[in-house]
Amino acid sequence: MADTYTLHVAGLTRELPICKVNDHMDIAAFIMFGDVELTVACAAELLKKCPEFDVILTAEAKGIPLAYEMARQCGKPWITARKGPKLYMREPVTIEDESITTAGKQVLVLDRKDLRFMDGKRILVVDDVISTGGSLHALETLAGQSTGTVVSRCAALAEGDASKRTDITFLAPLPLFLH
Repeated sequence: MADTYTLHVAGLTRELPICKVNDHMDIAAFIMFGDVELTVACAAELLKKCPEFDVILTAEAKGIPLAYEMARQCGKPWITARKGPKLYMREPVTIEDESITTAGKQVLVLDRKDLRFMDGKRILVVDDVISTGGSLHALETLAGQSTGTVVSRCAALAEGDASKRTDITFLAPLPLFLH
């Protein structure tokens, strides 16, 4: 098997390292951190595909660059569900999810004030890669504790079977390498 996977997304090409997840599967590691050109291009392309929205919701940490850049380009606010409760959170609301790239369960937390901020708003859920949909489900569960409505779920890439989903918006598929 090759050491890298060639990805074409948002008019750019990147070589992604192939990483072992377990004895049966490898993934191509897509990391936006530090790649400003890629982040800006993906944000612009995703915004063209998204419906009208009022606020962006993402999960800490890999979705942050994309969500921030989308918010910057469109001038809309964004909220990050954190990996654990923080001291500034007066009323933390916690959800557990499972991710293909995180061992075991991970926790996502929003302060209730963020949920109140989303009340009545159209919410765009953003992540860098959608794979199993665990993080999406957790974000939607958090959003569901507001009176806002999730109007779309989007990511730069859809990994594996997620690329067959019709309920998400993404720019390019990303294969899983099964063996």
